[in-house]
Amino acid sequence: MSTVKQWTAWAALLLLMSMPVFGEPLRIEITEGVSSALPIAIVPFAGAAQAPGAPVHSIVDADLSRSGRFDTLPTGEMPQQPSSLDQVNFAAWRTTGVTYAAVGQVIPQGSSSYMIRFLIVDVPRGQQLAAFQVPASADDMRSAAHRVSDLIYEQLLGERGAFNTRIAYVSVPNRPRVGQPSEYLLMVSDADGENSRTVLKSKEPLMSPVWSPDGRQLAYVSFETGRSQIFSQDLATGKRRVLSSKPGINGAPSWSPDGRSIAIALSDGPNTHIHLMDLESGSLRQITQGAAINTEPDWSPDGTKLLFTSDRGGRPQIYEMNRDGGQVRRLTYQGSYNARARYSPDGKSIVMVQGGSSFRIAIQDLQSGTVRVLSQGPEDESPSFAPNGAMIIYASQYGGNGVLSTVSFDGKVRQRVAGRGDIREAAWSPFRPR
Repeated sequence: MSTVKQWTAWAALLLLMSMPVFGEPLRIEITEGVSSALPIAIVPFAGAAQAPGAPVHSIVDADLSRSGRFDTLPTGEMPQQPSSLDQVNFAAWRTTGVTYAAVGQVIPQGSSSYMIRFLIVDVPRGQQLAAFQVPASADDMRSAAHRVSDLIYEQLLGERGAFNTRIAYVSVPNRPRVGQPSEYLLMVSDADGENSRTVLKSKEPLMSPVWSPDGRQLAYVSFETGRSQIFSQDLATGKRRVLSSKPGINGAPSWSPDGRSIAIALSDGPNTHIHLMDLESGSLRQITQGAAINTEPDWSPDGTKLLFTSDRGGRPQIYEMNRDGGQVRRLTYQGSYNARARYSPDGKSIVMVQGGSSFRIAIQDLQSGTVRVLSQGPEDESPSFAPNGAMIIYASQYGGNGVLSTVSFDGKVRQRVAGRGDIREAAWSPFRPR
């Protein structure tokens, strides 16, 4: 990966890469937060103990703490546990130093339905700030709790929360050894690492998972037949569809924002080019030209442009083009290696892998061209934005194992996501419907 020749053989390298994971919950450790984290108390919700699963308040508390943007008050330090506004003793709460408190109830609505009603109170001012209610069923209480977290996050910080989202990733339960068979797993979990489930098992490598815009499908690359193929898979039914199985390389799928097309990289002898596939008809159209490796496409949020990595200038750099292949322009000039770029959800920045003696995650502002390095390396790769643009997840190394890490857009909040094996190739899902 340290030379252009190695990058040119990207498909062969990916074939040999080990990408382990397993089905237990991922462990998330906050390694750096902001000093100005907002003090808040998530008071245990009345009636939560009678609902299935972990108590709602504990999930919400963990979500907000993990974001690095909130400093949550331990339950044992709370002066009382009110469940409605008239029960709140504001004088007592002011002694705790919190700015806000969330109080509420989990109310049964039938045999397997619930309503979560809660308030956010402004402690210094002694008044209610907002009130919400979130419907829930017995089998989606965790999702409902994440929706509560999203509402609190958005109310207090002014941007949509991304706690009720998912992460797809690829892994292998045990490190493969020469001559030893391996089992590769395509996994999906909640954004907090819980509710992990196996989407696909294979004895051959799986890689490059990407979400459909509606969050109902994944596209990915599989080597299950001994060569690369691109599949899509419905997460609810498990139904699979072969999207591309051409001779040579079939790689780097990227779904268009409208869900009608998918951009893929296909090889043509020594060259690799970006193609657009119409998902209804299956028709293909090549949109890059020339003698080069053009790969790793990513759609702009409005669907009018694509990023891609190309060595047409001698070394891997990031380029942008119109969706028809016109108006190609080079975006990156800082550093000899820039690859795997992804647009931010607002389309104003890109995140990428920047290389040299080590490989780190960097952000580039598209208007000014300013580049900020967000990670510490030495082997960071595969960045993916959260749908609100606040966090970026990427693959890294820690303690000799592959792990996932997250970093906030401003670089101030960092987390490490670990399991019992190496975890690679994470992709953050789109928002779920409100």
